Amino acid sequence: MIKVMFVCHGNICRSPMAEMILKEMVRQRGLADCFVIDSSATSTEEIWGNTGNPINPPARDVLKKHSIPCENHHAVQIKKSDYTDYDYIIAMEQFNLRNMKHIIGSDPAHKVHLLLDFTDAPRDVADPWFTGKFDRTYDDIVCGCEGFLRYLEQEGRL
Repeated sequence: MIKVMFVCHGNICRSPMAEMILKEMVRQRGLADCFVIDSSATSTEEIWGNTGNPINPPARDVLKKHSIPCENHHAVQIKKSDYTDYDYIIAMEQFNLRNMKHIIGSDPAHKVHLLLDFTDAPRDVADPWFTGKFDRTYDDIVCGCEGFLRYLEQEGRL
């Protein structure tokens, strides 16, 4: 079982998009039973009491446009225990990495990565909350998830 946690700032745009996109990719490849895929936030801005906000409507819309199921999602914050529970913790940008390390601590097992580091064009995934470019974010996440799956194949995990 390969356990993957995607992380962004609020867990309402990029990380849930990555979660749903990778779930669909592994489902289409017949590998869904080999994965646990989740997402979380570094902040609590989108979490009120015990309930997190749902996926941002434009993020949900771009997933729907590409026929990717958008499960019942509510924002949650990453926990220190997630470092032990997941094999890969994949952030969307450097800012997320910095904030995540305040929560999970160090990374002795080298589980923490940036999504687009799995591609030929490493960079941050821009936050569509600010850019408004949800289609561009979708394209970047698809590219990163495909790169991640290639990485797993090269590592002999698939």
